[in-house]
Amino acid sequence: MKKLLYILLALPLLTTAQEIAVLKYSGGGDWYGNPTSLPNLAKFCNQNIGTKITPKTSVVEAGSPDLFSYAFVHMTGHGNVVFSDNDITNLRNYLTSGGFLHIDDNYGMDEYIRREIKRIFPDKELIRVPVSHEIFKGPFSFPQGMPKIHEHDGKTPDTWGIFNEGRLVLLYTHETDLGDGWEDKEVHNDPIEVRTKALRMGANILNYAFNF
Repeated sequence: MKKLLYILLALPLLTTAQEIAVLKYSGGGDWYGNPTSLPNLAKFCNQNIGTKITPKTSVVEAGSPDLFSYAFVHMTGHGNVVFSDNDITNLRNYLTSGGFLHIDDNYGMDEYIRREIKRIFPDKELIRVPVSHEIFKGPFSFPQGMPKIHEHDGKTPDTWGIFNEGRLVLLYTHETDLGDGWEDKEVHNDPIEVRTKALRMGANILNYAFNF
């Protein structure tokens, strides 16, 4: 029934323009960070992989029934994350009904988001996504896995995930800062090759969320 509900809600998005959203959450973390990231990613995907994503990004709260209107939801921030019990139930239902959540640590949210992911899926482990996974295969090839976009601690970028019935439903990218690479050029002054890597990896994530 939940899967059918998601399909019915998503059908208008699959037949016309697709919409993606930023997740609004409580706890003090800056959920609103990187405001130009998703619009730029949407434009890149429309131009390069044939999507029809609305460039204007929506905002959806973790506990809102509107969450089910989006096939892809993005979450970012630097600090604390706190989900209410209602948020937890809603996110779990969304992710087990066909939704996809990409969490991109903008540096500083790791200990908090791991705690909240465990609350969403107490019976599942957050595991490393192998480089052999579909998300690294196309439309753009990343045989070495997640690219490093911004340096903080000099650590290797990590790609973590929660799988439900064989499908990756929650992707947590850590020590990469993909969202920074999606921002307008003047925000971080990243060279074009760095921004291109970030956008291509983002396109792979969206492609997976929409098609798998």
